Amino acid sequence: MADSIVAYRYAKSLFDLATEKKVVNEVNNDMILFKTVCDENRQFLVVLGNPIVRHHIKLGILKKTFEKHVHPVTFSIFNLLTKKNRENLIYSIAEEFDKLYNIQKGIQKVTVTSVTPLTDVQKAEFIKIVGGSSGKQIILEEKVNENLIGGYILSVGDTQIDTSVRKRLNELKLSLA
Repeated sequence: MADSIVAYRYAKSLFDLATEKKVVNEVNNDMILFKTVCDENRQFLVVLGNPIVRHHIKLGILKKTFEKHVHPVTFSIFNLLTKKNRENLIYSIAEEFDKLYNIQKGIQKVTVTSVTPLTDVQKAEFIKIVGGSSGKQIILEEKVNENLIGGYILSVGDTQIDTSVRKRLNELKLSLA
């Protein structure tokens, strides 16, 4: 079975449990914390996915790192996954949990990639446009890519709008070839 399907099932079960216990916000914050730790320290994620490292050692690392800082519901999934030798899925589960949380709360994540950092006015305009069309609360993530030359790339879910000069130059090059 594909890891993404398994991760979704665990995330859905965790989400249902957190909803039942009325701790969805706390568990979501814990999942964000876990992803942040992994993103800032890639070695941590490598250790969790390493089959040579014994599972009781991985559980010990998770206990020392998270047990006092996360809700017991969150730590219960860490414990369960370690006992089932699935600790390599925790990051994917955290991502899936975040998606479920955003759906429940009516949140849409949007990414804007531009050549220079956006001004506050530009950010507000993107939020207004996307929020108006989707009717959801917008969380804007900004990325800077100087290779675009000009314009922007707007990513909303699976949809991407590319108005960059780089894209137009590539299209022109293809049409001339």
